[in-house]
Amino acid sequence: MKSSIKKWAGLGLATAFVGSSLVACSSGGEAGEQGAETSATGEQGAGEGGEGEGGEGEGGESGQDISQLPLPKRLAFMAGHVEAGLALYRAGEPKMAAPHLLHPVSEAYQAERRGLDELGFNAALFETVSKALEEGRPASEIEPQLKAAEEHLAEISKKAGGDAADVIRYLMDTTVDEYTVSITDGKITDAPEYQDAFGFTKVALARAEALDSADAAKVKQELETLLAMWPEAPVPPEDPKPVGQVSAQASKVKLALPSS
Repeated sequence: MKSSIKKWAGLGLATAFVGSSLVACSSGGEAGEQGAETSATGEQGAGEGGEGEGGEGEGGESGQDISQLPLPKRLAFMAGHVEAGLALYRAGEPKMAAPHLLHPVSEAYQAERRGLDELGFNAALFETVSKALEEGRPASEIEPQLKAAEEHLAEISKKAGGDAADVIRYLMDTTVDEYTVSITDGKITDAPEYQDAFGFTKVALARAEALDSADAAKVKQELETLLAMWPEAPVPPEDPKPVGQVSAQASKVKLALPSS
């Protein structure tokens, strides 16, 4: 995997992202302090540091130490990035998609993936997607590979286990944190975090399938209402939903969950 990523880093698409976007996509609000400026177009300035230069397991979104999370939550965190990336790729936004889709393959995110190999995690599926991005191929040309990557994550998630309600609570808290960071004065000022929040909500909706049927229907209904607060793909709009509205709906999701 190391040689593949190093090779990619020498090519056009990755050159724009491997340095600065690792900061913006993985370090939450700290990204701005470390020199990566994010605009509503999703483009990042050239920054230094972040997980890309030696900080794996240091600061994740909103200061989280991702390496210390139990495996089911780390996997949900990684899957959220993948969901955001795939949605953007399918929407014809490969430049926005690229930093999100680094999480399953880049050495900078090894802390997220710790323990996944034992579950049969197949990084090659995601390397295929990254290579297609690198080559400028449209998502429509590799839809079978995109579906395979999604299905593989779902399979690994089942193997990872964990309490579904607990994972969804974590994802809701992280969604609100990310969304809050992404909005300033009613406008999107940190596009990757806005997109991450979308991805975490999508993963929460998938995890709701593991709840008892008596609880799942209500939780899924509340999550679908929350997910509708983003466009179908999280390309930053001019008028994003207010932070308070997203936060209130995330609270409704948590209230609908069974007691732990």
